[in-house]
Amino acid sequence: MRAEDQGSFLGAILVVMGLTSSWPASAQELRLVQHDLAVERPSAWHVPATTYTTGGCFVCFARGAEGRGAAGEPGWAGAALAVGARIMSSVVVQGLAGDSYEPGLLALREGPLLEAAVRALPRMPDVLLVNATGRDHPRRAGLAVQLGAVLELPTVGVTHRPLLASGAWPPDEAGARSPLLIDGEEVGCWVRTRRRARPLAVHLGWRTSLDTACAVVLAAIGRVRAPEPLRHARRVARGARAGV
Repeated sequence: MRAEDQGSFLGAILVVMGLTSSWPASAQELRLVQHDLAVERPSAWHVPATTYTTGGCFVCFARGAEGRGAAGEPGWAGAALAVGARIMSSVVVQGLAGDSYEPGLLALREGPLLEAAVRALPRMPDVLLVNATGRDHPRRAGLAVQLGAVLELPTVGVTHRPLLASGAWPPDEAGARSPLLIDGEEVGCWVRTRRRARPLAVHLGWRTSLDTACAVVLAAIGRVRAPEPLRHARRVARGARAGV
């Protein structure tokens, strides 16, 4: 890792001892929360005409875990704050996995760690990019939706592939997009952020429309296909893990 990358997080690794927010403690409780979130319709957030900040968050766990991992494994959550594609600050928090990985129940494993990382930033972003799905979910309320509701922030999910939705890739042009559908409902879209690069799956999150989600992602693209706040959050989280 380059020295300038190390300097962005060394000395900023915080240990998560507890959070004020309440996250579901069981799969049954989480499913009930997800059903409630799926029918909520909070006021929509729109990209402002003036400068705004974009956050990104990503979590990784100790290497060597088998299968779906387990509750109590060490984890590192990175968060970054940017204006456009320019990173302003970043932080890493260390904690424990809440549970093993189960599709559709990612919040049990990652939710509290990601919340802690975003809250540890010098200031809250105006909009947050999350490495998780949103409405592309069995109950239409993936972690990108739930984290936004907990933090009271508009969110956009960004992943390499959809969870349940499907759709053809868009044309090979920067900014091109094509729908991701579940039973005819558009829950996200493929977005080509750079020519000759695999598109990203962009997901409706909390308080965001697809037009807004795509605009936020494209505004945060730098030299590679992934938005810089999310890319930087992943880099510092993995860097912190490697340093342990």
